[in-house]
Amino acid sequence: MAHNKRLAAAYASFDKNKVYALAEALTLVKGNARAKFDETVEISMNLGIDPRHADQMVRGLVSLPNGTGKTVRVGVFARGAKADEARAAGADVVGAEELAEAIQGGQIEFDRCIATPDMMALVGRLGKILGPRGLMPNPKLGTVTMDVKGAVTAAKSGQVEFRAEKAGVIHAGVGKASFGDDALLENIRSFVDAIQKAKPTGAKGTYVQKVSLGSSMGPGVRVDVSSLAG
Repeated sequence: MAHNKRLAAAYASFDKNKVYALAEALTLVKGNARAKFDETVEISMNLGIDPRHADQMVRGLVSLPNGTGKTVRVGVFARGAKADEARAAGADVVGAEELAEAIQGGQIEFDRCIATPDMMALVGRLGKILGPRGLMPNPKLGTVTMDVKGAVTAAKSGQVEFRAEKAGVIHAGVGKASFGDDALLENIRSFVDAIQKAKPTGAKGTYVQKVSLGSSMGPGVRVDVSSLAG
């Protein structure tokens, strides 16, 4: 009941038919983030694309300047010196065949997976497990690389992966409600900038059609697209 009351009060605090400037939308979202935990501030973007066509897919990684506020567990497939490099960089799980066996047994103790190129024959066999979870290492995303240290450091420091869903919608967490307004605004603008730069060649018409901002437990507030550039 308390949750329903809180949500009703949150909806009553703004006009759901109105489009708000980014800073005002953020103030409303933070004001309504009243759960007993530090809620994540989330952005949702409707893009004028059809991701079923290869030339309209939007996917990539962006490093948020102020981090996400989340602890990211990183798994690395590597051997020898590269495995040592991964551990030294702070990877949570490192291995080769034994890591593959653990994953096949249902033990997936990481949120981001990195692999050296020579490990991809082994990792490829785990595609049916890692793929649906969005954990498959990918050279285009910098997660199949010999620069293991750089990839682990980036993943740990607030890198966000984005991928358009079937309807052309992208969702992402851009920080915590406890962050200062300036830090969140900077993160949001960095994220939007990355989406703009990832505009596919096949996109026709208006690319960014609709944007809303919300929190883990709060309602979404519509954002004026023209206010995103800052």
